[in-house]
Amino acid sequence: QVQLVESGGGLVQAGDSLRLSCAASGLTFSSLAMGWFRQAPGKEREFVAAISRWSGSTTSYGDSVKGRFTISRDNAQNTVNLEMNSLKPEDTAVYYCAAKFTTLGIIFTTSRDYVYWGQGTQVTVSS
Repeated sequence: QVQLVESGGGLVQAGDSLRLSCAASGLTFSSLAMGWFRQAPGKEREFVAAISRWSGSTTSYGDSVKGRFTISRDNAQNTVNLEMNSLKPEDTAVYYCAAKFTTLGIIFTTSRDYVYWGQGTQVTVSS
């Protein structure tokens, strides 16, 4: 059983930076591929970023955030982070952390691939 808790959301202005964190329970964090998704009101859930298990040597980003966001993991702290830079009003959404157990060093970019989800944290970017 895996539990995920997001933190770091808030209200910022366009151009600002924000760091989100996701804390995971359990003793198998290194075996979890992790991802970030977001959902704005009236819109479908959107892929943001993903990172492979253990070393996190493989990462992937959605087109709308590529070059601005960076995903990373700290296995000693059982956390995955999302560094968001140059934020835009269109980044406003609830951000969700997701996890999936895997024995392979691969990533997942579709929400239906993930088994565990956090409750989400609100990010609001004003113009």
